[in-house]
Amino acid sequence: MKKSLSVIIPNFNGKSLLEEYLPHTYTALEKADVLYEIIVVDDASSDDSVSFLEQNYPAVRVIKNSKNSGFSFSCNQGLFEARHELVFLLNSDVKLTFDYFEKQWKYFDKEDTFGVMGKILEMDSNKIEVAARSLKNVGFKIKTNKLFYQTCKTEQTPTAFLSGANALIDAEKMKKLGGFDEIFSPYYSEDLDLGLRAWRVGWKSYYDHESTCFHRGSFTTKTQCKKIQVKQIYFRNRFMVHAIHLESHLLPFWFAQILLFDVLPKLLMGQFWYLKSYMSFINQLDAIHSSKQKLTSLMNAQNSSKSIFDIQRQVQKDLSKKKLIWL
Repeated sequence: MKKSLSVIIPNFNGKSLLEEYLPHTYTALEKADVLYEIIVVDDASSDDSVSFLEQNYPAVRVIKNSKNSGFSFSCNQGLFEARHELVFLLNSDVKLTFDYFEKQWKYFDKEDTFGVMGKILEMDSNKIEVAARSLKNVGFKIKTNKLFYQTCKTEQTPTAFLSGANALIDAEKMKKLGGFDEIFSPYYSEDLDLGLRAWRVGWKSYYDHESTCFHRGSFTTKTQCKKIQVKQIYFRNRFMVHAIHLESHLLPFWFAQILLFDVLPKLLMGQFWYLKSYMSFINQLDAIHSSKQKLTSLMNAQNSSKSIFDIQRQVQKDLSKKKLIWL
């Protein structure tokens, strides 16, 4: 059964992207034949993104952030204004195919579905950029860098988390989770954290290989941010994911592992930016503790006690029965 849909597009100085790709979003929504709305959250852009939307797309609901606050904050602003059953988180640099939503409705027939995402191809090369993700651990470190899909079109594929670039999500469930955790601002790992929280409270995320879109690729971070700054934020946020999702009795072992095998070797190689990532993470420990407590409370309310390693085993058990293509 099809459901009504709120499209949430965070935007920062992306007028040219909206001009190029928003028409494709409208085409896909009209093809889907559902009740919908489009919400663009402008993150204090200095270009004429807002005036462009007001002049050319008056039906689009525009939310204006008073200051630049990052991806998580912007998406949450849209989420809590959304009026429909599903929210579709869409990057402004993503081009949807006309039938993008056609294969995705069936996933929401299940009560425990959190969300689903489609395949993301690189805009120029058609190379698969995003597919399903698996979890693996190296000691106490969790990695998600393996992409895969399965050959059988009739079976559903679980994924560890949904890309924030094209995630179709049950709006009520996402609101129960509180949306993205804004400690990950301005960007990176907020979608991983959200997906892990969903799994841990008992909801599932899926990947649909037949739903296709195209990604221009990190437009904002490449044009607005320094490379070293991006790296520092990325690794700081990966540290925070571990601190939130590892059980408390495992955290001392994890700290020892990253200090011995990550921080110290990077310092010996003269990569002092990595120490800045680690120290920035340490400065967030109080906020991380608060996030951990909120997750524990929600899990208790949902009668769930799943650890991140329980999720890893659950997904691996399901995938062991399927024919997979690893990328």
